[in-house]
Amino acid sequence: MSILDNFSLKGKVALVTGASYGIGFAIAEGYAKAGATIVFNDINQELVNKGLKAYEEAGITAYGYVCDVTNEEQVNDMVKEIENEVGVIDILVNNAGIIKRIPMCDMTAAEFRQVIDIDLNGPFIVSKAVIPSMIKKGHGKIINICSMMSELGRETVSAYAAAKGGLKMLTKNIASEYGEFNIQCNGVGPGYIATPQTAPLREEGHPFNSFIIAKTPAARWGEPDDLVGPAVFLASDASNFVNGHILYVDGGILAYIGKQPQ
Repeated sequence: MSILDNFSLKGKVALVTGASYGIGFAIAEGYAKAGATIVFNDINQELVNKGLKAYEEAGITAYGYVCDVTNEEQVNDMVKEIENEVGVIDILVNNAGIIKRIPMCDMTAAEFRQVIDIDLNGPFIVSKAVIPSMIKKGHGKIINICSMMSELGRETVSAYAAAKGGLKMLTKNIASEYGEFNIQCNGVGPGYIATPQTAPLREEGHPFNSFIIAKTPAARWGEPDDLVGPAVFLASDASNFVNGHILYVDGGILAYIGKQPQ
């Protein structure tokens, strides 16, 4: 057997939440190329349809479901549907999330709770829904999309940093609680990634663009495809003894103190 066979996802069912576009779509596309069957959800039918069209254009057969990851009943119903229509979920990527860039003292408690609900409670709810069948099947992979804000703070992201810090510890706790059932739970922590949402910040001359490039040893923004290899590794048999780990894909930002001012 080739060592590359350990990275194959052939015959696996992968649920990537919120994967109609962006980072989730890139990871799901990579999983499909590695042989997995792709299932995804989004908050409304319009986004699900957008995702289905994008997968079709990429030559991928994907199954889309409307589901709010913060609604436990909806999540449980979706997981049952997936098991009946596609198969038991082998790989879960908790990708769905939001960020609200609001100074802490200007943020309402309701806004803070919304971010915590989607970015932290959502992964808890979806993981809890898939773990029982993973235990019965004898294996499972859960990958949580964490963040550099799992480690660092920054202005205007108090709720996001709190949620992603909590998600890091949820990752470690799932690994601790269910590792004996051959379930591995790890996280991917993206750095600053070039997506449509960050396009205005990446314009030439924008101070934030200059700041990120100066703070990153790779001297560039990441691309969604930079996350695919690490995500495939954590979903594959190649990572069967990797558990409770957060793999930061940040071009070296967390290792770097930054350039000395001129």
